[in-house]
Amino acid sequence: MKDLQSHSRRTFLKVTALSGGGLLLGFYLPPKSVRGADPGTTDQRFTPNAFIRIGADNEITFIVNKSEMGQGIYTSLSMLIAEELEVALEAIQVESAPVDSVYNHTQFGMQITGGSTSVSSSWEQLRKAGATARMMLVEAAADLWGVDTESCRAANGYVLHETSKRKASYGKLARRAAEAIPPEDVKLKSPKDFKIIGNTTKRLDSYEKIHAKAQFGMDVKIPGMLTAVIARPPVFGAKLKSLNADEAKALPGVKHVVPINAGVAVVGTGFWAAKRGRDALRIDWDEGENASLSSDALHKQYTEITNKPGLSARKDGDAEKVLAQAYQTIEAVYEVPYLAHAPMEPLNCLVDLRGDRCEIWTGTQFQTGDRQAAAKAAGLNPEQVRIHTLYLGGGFGRRANPASDFVVEAVEVAKRVKTPVKVVWSREDDIRGGYYRPMFYNKLSAALGKTNSPVAWSHRIVGQSIVAGTPFSGMIKDGVDITSVEGAASLPY
Repeated sequence: MKDLQSHSRRTFLKVTALSGGGLLLGFYLPPKSVRGADPGTTDQRFTPNAFIRIGADNEITFIVNKSEMGQGIYTSLSMLIAEELEVALEAIQVESAPVDSVYNHTQFGMQITGGSTSVSSSWEQLRKAGATARMMLVEAAADLWGVDTESCRAANGYVLHETSKRKASYGKLARRAAEAIPPEDVKLKSPKDFKIIGNTTKRLDSYEKIHAKAQFGMDVKIPGMLTAVIARPPVFGAKLKSLNADEAKALPGVKHVVPINAGVAVVGTGFWAAKRGRDALRIDWDEGENASLSSDALHKQYTEITNKPGLSARKDGDAEKVLAQAYQTIEAVYEVPYLAHAPMEPLNCLVDLRGDRCEIWTGTQFQTGDRQAAAKAAGLNPEQVRIHTLYLGGGFGRRANPASDFVVEAVEVAKRVKTPVKVVWSREDDIRGGYYRPMFYNKLSAALGKTNSPVAWSHRIVGQSIVAGTPFSGMIKDGVDITSVEGAASLPY
């Protein structure tokens, strides 16, 4: 964060007057050399990143670049804007950002939500956006009234001039503010002056969810849409050997049966028709080399690896020597199996593929990766793919995987059947065939001194890299995936 903050003085603003007389406020992020280039691009330009839109009707819209999956960031990030803009939190309307590098995560260099970083990565960025908008509105009011800027102040969506008792709403000032020159630097509020940040508040998304108005991916329907489910192989890496779909095609509501890379898609007028069709398929799989893989075999393999030399993530002193001479030693083994993320809302993705464009509705944590993967599957450029990010019924990383599996599958099916189609995973599908959290084997040894205090500590970890083969592979240092040893190499105690 220090590197990002040291470049904050380069930040400047772009302001656009909307046709309706409003104010669109955005600002440029630090260069990609600081925050990391977008995967697959070499674009090194400064790019505008608009977050705030103020209409002549006083409507204030926050275009948020993070995914709301139950963690509350639509509210917490709006609090940052509202605090500096001097408006009530309830006055903020939230709109999901389109996919564009201008909405990239300030630390990760791509549009993604994860790692519990939404607030920390946006803390200064969004507060500056709000503070700049406030300053420009105050200056617009001062210009309108012919008074000094210092004699005006913002409060609750208005600019006030105490001496003359005049006030003007942000909406009334929006057009004049849009014509002003943005300030090069802004002063953020002192924490002692916070009225919103740090205080308990109601979540902005509660009303929509309580009254069934919130739109999740499962809720979206468009004209002509069909629904698909996919018969996936029982073993990872297995291939389709033979398929008999006669019984499935004879069932009411079944429209198509098409093989795709992930398996066999059954497309119907609704989920139930598609599922019944899938149940009627007769498939023979070539299960390949993973057919004999088992948890017991993996346990044996990991145990053997633990006793072999490995890479060092951290070494202080000579723990092995102290352990060998210890007054007393304690050993323990902790195993974590492959774990399904199991989000409450099953995976789903709606795709409308029309020749030179592809429109997608889904709950995703990884807009940059999903758009690139969808474009590749569709045979389009990323700019021809539009993703509508909806509410996520849980994510936990499942909706941010390097393969973008649930998005790619939907694009492949839509490409085959040439009609809008929503691919839906059942709970069983996700548990049996999802992207799992990897299996890990931890062997710990501690040496105790005569006072029973620890004098040496050894922690050996065996597991797959979490970030290898992903846009985050740069986090692998000297062969060690730092996310796999977090909390061990960086021991907080």
